[in-house]
Amino acid sequence: MFNPTRPFSGFSVDDIPAAKRFYGETLGLPVSELNGMLMIDIGAGAEVLVYPKANHQPATFTILNFPVADIDSAVDDLASRGIRFERYEGMPHDEKGIVRGDGPDIAWFTDPAGNVLSVLSDR
Repeated sequence: MFNPTRPFSGFSVDDIPAAKRFYGETLGLPVSELNGMLMIDIGAGAEVLVYPKANHQPATFTILNFPVADIDSAVDDLASRGIRFERYEGMPHDEKGIVRGDGPDIAWFTDPAGNVLSVLSDR
């Protein structure tokens, strides 16, 4: 019988130490390392596996979304930590890099390996 106990997702990076600094120090998430891989605690008992891959290619989709109560404060906080927000052609970003209106307010940024993440309004 298929009865998973703690499902988790994973993604690759090309530099585990850089990923550990980014996720652990820059974003402030709890990160543990075992056997050259990382486990990122993303809250609510969920974890994400980060594994090294020599021929890593950044994901062509958003790999992690971080819902927040106040997107403006979150974007300001992340920007103060050195995060630069992506701007995609054809999307109406405001001065902070937030796309507002059609769906939840959202802003995208990348990790050191080029994988796309987002911060979005949970309202």
